[in-house]
Amino acid sequence: MIDRATVERIKEAANIVDVVSEFVTLRKSGANYKGLCPFHNEKTPSFYVSPARGTCHCFGCGKGGSPITFIMEHEQMTYPEALRWLANKYHIEIHERELTNQEREEQSQRESMFIVNEWAASYFEDLLHHPADGNDIGMQYFRSRGFRDDIILKFRLGYDLPNRLVLAPTALQKGYKEEFLVKTGICYKNEHGELIDRYAGRVTFPWIGVNGKVVGFTARVLDSRTKGVNQKYVNSPDSDLFHKDHELYGIYQAKKAIAREDRVYMVEGQADVIALHQCGIENVVANSGTALSLHQIHMLHRFSSNITLIYDGDAAGIHAALRGTDMLLSEGMNLNVLLLPGGQDPDEFARSHTAADFRQYIEEHQVRQYIADNQTDFIQFKTNLMLKNERDPKKRAEAINSIVQSISVVPNQILRDTYIHDCAQRIGLNESTLINQMNNFIRGRKTGSTAPQQDGVPVGPQLQPAAAPMAMDSTTPMQQASKVEMMLAQLIIRHGERVIMNDVEDEEGNHYSLTVAQYIYYNLAADNLSLHNDLFNKILHEACEHSTEPGFKAEPYFINHEDINMSKLATDMSMDRYHLSQRKADGPNNEEAQLQAERNQTESLRNQTIHLLLDFRMDYVEAQLKEIQAKMRTVANDMEQLKALMEQFRDMQMLRNQLARQLGSNIVV
Repeated sequence: MIDRATVERIKEAANIVDVVSEFVTLRKSGANYKGLCPFHNEKTPSFYVSPARGTCHCFGCGKGGSPITFIMEHEQMTYPEALRWLANKYHIEIHERELTNQEREEQSQRESMFIVNEWAASYFEDLLHHPADGNDIGMQYFRSRGFRDDIILKFRLGYDLPNRLVLAPTALQKGYKEEFLVKTGICYKNEHGELIDRYAGRVTFPWIGVNGKVVGFTARVLDSRTKGVNQKYVNSPDSDLFHKDHELYGIYQAKKAIAREDRVYMVEGQADVIALHQCGIENVVANSGTALSLHQIHMLHRFSSNITLIYDGDAAGIHAALRGTDMLLSEGMNLNVLLLPGGQDPDEFARSHTAADFRQYIEEHQVRQYIADNQTDFIQFKTNLMLKNERDPKKRAEAINSIVQSISVVPNQILRDTYIHDCAQRIGLNESTLINQMNNFIRGRKTGSTAPQQDGVPVGPQLQPAAAPMAMDSTTPMQQASKVEMMLAQLIIRHGERVIMNDVEDEEGNHYSLTVAQYIYYNLAADNLSLHNDLFNKILHEACEHSTEPGFKAEPYFINHEDINMSKLATDMSMDRYHLSQRKADGPNNEEAQLQAERNQTESLRNQTIHLLLDFRMDYVEAQLKEIQAKMRTVANDMEQLKALMEQFRDMQMLRNQLARQLGSNIVV
């Protein structure tokens, strides 16, 4: 772990113009710099760099941030990796806490395994390109698959000699230890204690992790030997470096394209990834036939929340398209499905569209256009697939249950509402019935209960018409107050450390001065209220916590925050003031006039804060009134409950009227 002092030195040394200039051609524009955005394709520069703020921001796609977040976004690095990149650029020695003996041993072993894997990958590459067997056998296989030389080099494809006793002595002779040949899975020991080459006689596909290091291999037996061979593909066994359900083939080669396109295409096998790269589609990865895991989804979510599953249109492809989809939806991924025509897999489809080099450019666009025109939203895809020509009432009910269950895991409430509305229209059922069922699934997950299944498809609780429609989860105060909360968050980021209340007396007679952040926090806490957006609430708490520290400035603190989401938000909320060239405003230069101007600014800031807090309360009260009205409709026949709710409603109305009067008398200057 990098110590705090080193992190601060890196932040101080990192110059936003220097860092961005490594990747973007910048030209002066007033006090700022501008250039073509590296995160999306554009012809007119909309990417601005502000040396004064130490930030960059694209007014086209919204990406940018501090030097650290820029490197994280552009190079697809983690926070520690970006810090190391900057430390190396500015020749800053990184000081880390001293590791324990056990940690040091584990780290040493991992590094040794990486070194062995890297040697093996280079060894297989060399065999493919140089010895006669490699060129005649291994390269012939790749040529038969239509792989170009540049693609073979890009993915570091290789070949292993048929003799299973050659690799180990070669590695040992070069100084690599037997222990790590076994731990990586490159070799294993037979009953005689001999080191046996696991991939002998096969072509090799290295798995390269996000950080660019080789973590494992897949090796394929050659076509002429497939008959009678039990294992067509052999993968590296699980190790400290390689867990198949943690990795995605092609992620290293695809990560920049995924971030640039804001979409990832998911295919099944390595050949599919390579073939699509050849036709110009680089934002593609493969899960190699396994169901997607949370680790893989979280890895993809770092780069994009949009995923398209590409499979062949036969029964196996359709089955593959349905695996793990609920998990993708529950993690907030925007999911599309593309089934290729004629039962082709992506490898066959891509090769059929790149027959001649001179037509390549045209055919790239044809492939891209087919994908753009034919990918289908997953819920629509599932509805069409499971209910098309299905007449059996029981099977239709089971299918609808499965569809509604998929919708229920979508975390975005508005998107769930849209899906339910669309689904009701497609299948011809009452929307309230689907809402009831969806809420049953949601409540079941919260309580830990599970629905029974039949042939892998949930069948209960069964769809039943409701006596009275059950609304979807009622609109949250956050949804009502999102604009107000955004403005409060912006106020905290820009002015969180500014004192707006002097000599405030508490119940015990103590006197305090309150900053913007402190005033917002204590004002809301007095009524047991808080901001509903988790990120905004975190910003408020941190600003309040650091407000008393000497020299604390909220804006640079949040712009350079290690939480990339917080840093991006802070950058977005601070950059709009620096879009145009900065110029000092003309004004009085005597001391008294400057003090008066500062007092006016403080008063204006205080009025703005008070007004926004009143707006927040007004939105909260409006949401409560709607909730009470909804409850009154459900208990119309229970006079006692109805009376109590009417009293609550009246109290809320009185509070709303009071707030309205206060808002009318609080004008933001």
